[in-house]
Order: sequence, then structure tokens, then C-alpha cells
Amino acid sequence: MTALVSLVGAGPGDPDLLTRRALARLAAADLVLNDALVPGDLLALAPRARRCFVGKRAGRHSIDQATINALLVRAGRRGQRVVRLKCGDPFVLGRGGEEGLALAAAGVPFEVVPGVSSALAAPALAGIPVTHRGLASGFVVVSGHAEGAYAPILGELPPGRATVVVLMGVRTRGAIAGFLIARGWPAATPAALVASASHGDQARWLGTLATLAGADVDPDAPAVLVIGAVVDLATTLAPAFAATPAARAAL
Repeated sequence: MTALVSLVGAGPGDPDLLTRRALARLAAADLVLNDALVPGDLLALAPRARRCFVGKRAGRHSIDQATINALLVRAGRRGQRVVRLKCGDPFVLGRGGEEGLALAAAGVPFEVVPGVSSALAAPALAGIPVTHRGLASGFVVVSGHAEGAYAPILGELPPGRATVVVLMGVRTRGAIAGFLIARGWPAATPAALVASASHGDQARWLGTLATLAGADVDPDAPAVLVIGAVVDLATTLAPAFAATPAARAAL
């Protein structure tokens, strides 16, 4: 394999959910720049690579995006095989587009290796289909880190018209619930939080918009918020399949 920068989606964390191309790029990598939530067993799949932690977590010191872009460009120009290992999918709220633009502007060859976004994986692993005939024919994915991120989309979405999936919304869940209720969503609208999807400690909370603010969930846990009628399917679907690695290992 010649020198190349690969923007690789790590999926929700379970190595079994990596693509074959992602595995190949990790095995051949000279350098891996990884996000904060990438687990160690994924990094172990790049045994010959030097590792550089470039993760971002809310409220904590982190490397700015311009520096990450510069690291990718520099390593690419040196002829290294670089993997930028990003949780979920590189182009779903992962700033992969910014990194791709920086590489393109510098004339550095790169590729995108799609990953399973937690926006889809977390609901699915908790028994929640984001679309379901008669309940929801579509879904929207928004960032929940600030009202300015989700308000332009959710403010225009008619109540119940689509399933709402929120990433990075654990700390702002109460504000999001209040925002939707103020715009006509019934307080009884089903809601769910899925934490650590695909990991051994995966956890699920089920409730409504009215009870979402008081959900018992670790504010630092990686979690996905799902809002809409499809959440009610979780109580029937989830017990019928092995959603966690431990459950699958027992089969």
C-alpha cells in the first residue's frame, strides 16, 4: 500500500462492526490519530503504528481542529500511511469534512472509509428502529451540544413528523425536551437514551420528554438520545436479540 491518509470510521466501538477496509488500513498504518472514545481494542488492531491521541471531550482541554489538520497534512507529506480514526462515521458530526478540505487544499491524497454512525447503531442496538411503517417514515440527526446547533432544524420540524436522534446531547437533554415541548411536541412523546452502545456496559433509559431531564444517566457517558413514537418498540424488540458483546458471546 502506498502512502495515504485514511479518514476511518471506527463505528460505535465494537471491533466486530468495523468494515474490512478499516481493518486493513489499521493493520498497515504507520500513524494513527484517534478520538477520545476509540477503545483500546480497536487501537490494538494497528500493531505497527505510532499513536497520537487527538480526542475532544466537552469541558476538557483538547487539541484544536487546526492542529489536527496540520498533523494530518504533515504526516501525509512525509509519505506515511495515516489513519485518522474517528468514532462512528467521519462525515457524521465528526468534522471529517474539515479534515478532508485541509488535505485537499494541501494536495495530500486521502480517502474516506465510512463507519457505522452511532446515530444509527445506538438506537438499533437498543431495539429502536429509527423508521418504522406507520410510526416514522424518516429521521433527523442533530448535535445537542448547544441550542444554536439543534434549534434551526428542530424548530422547523412539525411535532412527531420524524424520529429525532441527538448526538452529544446528554448534558442538554432537559433543554432539548423543553425546546420541543414549547413547540408543540406532547410531553408524553417517548424518549430514550442509549449509553455506551455496543460495549459491554451498554445501558438504556426509556421515558418521555416530560421525564427526560431527570433521566438517571452518567453525564460523561457517550450516549445517543432518541425521541419519537418508534421508541415504544424497544420494550418488545430489544429482549429478543443479543445486543451486547457479552450477550452474543453466550450464544
